[in-house]
Amino acid sequence: MHYYEVICSSCRNKFKVYEGSLRFRQLKERTDKIFRCEECSSKIRMDAIKNFFR
Repeated sequence: MHYYEVICSSCRNKFKVYEGSLRFRQLKERTDKIFRCEECSSKIRMDAIKNFFR
């Protein structure tokens, strides 16, 4: 299985993007140039939801 190691734009940790996933296709197509790990993207999503209800 092919994968790329990508650096998270928030926490600067490396994570793997595996072939067949949405992020792998985005990486190959360069439609989304900012990549975040699962932990950082869930934190950002939860902060956005909390701020929406204020």
